[in-house]
Amino acid sequence: MRVLIILAIILFTLLVCLSNSQTYSDITYDAGTQVDIGTGADVCATNVYINGTFTGGGTICGGPLPVELGSFTYTVLARTVVLQWVTMWEMNNSGFDVERSTAGGNGGPHWQKIGFVPGSGTTNEEKAYYYKDENLSKGVYKYRLKQIDYNGHYEYFDLGSDIEINPPIVFSMSQNYPNPSNPKSKINFEIPVTGRVTIKIYDVTGKEVMILLDEMRDADYYTIEFDGSNLASGVYFYNIIFSGDGQKFTKTMKMVLVK
Repeated sequence: MRVLIILAIILFTLLVCLSNSQTYSDITYDAGTQVDIGTGADVCATNVYINGTFTGGGTICGGPLPVELGSFTYTVLARTVVLQWVTMWEMNNSGFDVERSTAGGNGGPHWQKIGFVPGSGTTNEEKAYYYKDENLSKGVYKYRLKQIDYNGHYEYFDLGSDIEINPPIVFSMSQNYPNPSNPKSKINFEIPVTGRVTIKIYDVTGKEVMILLDEMRDADYYTIEFDGSNLASGVYFYNIIFSGDGQKFTKTMKMVLVK
């Protein structure tokens, strides 16, 4: 029975490490136990005492946490999320992967790396960081930080709450960017209800030269690309027409194409 209990403790520790969630506490393996740590796995604790046999290609990591996080907060500006976090001190900190997932769905969150923020190495001073996640569609999002040290070890810090991006409340279409285009640029537009959206390009004579979009779209934030590779340099106009749910919206703006 004692052997089964010891084996269960070892298996639990290895499963925790394989899930890449580092736990810091004291771990003691009694005399006669056999500890096999597979390649790529870590047994991590403040103190690890092995009184038996240690095999495998994994590693033992001990010592204090590489980063003490003082706060991890956010601000929402329309369709942009600004993440802000403060470290109280850092040890051997390479930096932070910023990861995002759509909340809910089958199978739980599916995390995706969206950016990297360099750390401050080793310091006893408070350090402040931020990251902007821009041009989001409506929905509910989760965020977390993956703090990585120079040895490749890492730990996760989850944002304490989900973030919701609400649908727009008014119709809008932005100036294309960059402007002048050479030859590509992007156009943002927002629609608060579902309907048909048509965006067309005209030359200075009023002749239609391109249809960028002509389809049904749900209420949301959108970005569409203009590619003027097949057009001559000059001044053009782009026009949006929306119709749906008893509402209509139209707007025309000027752009410059330089090649």
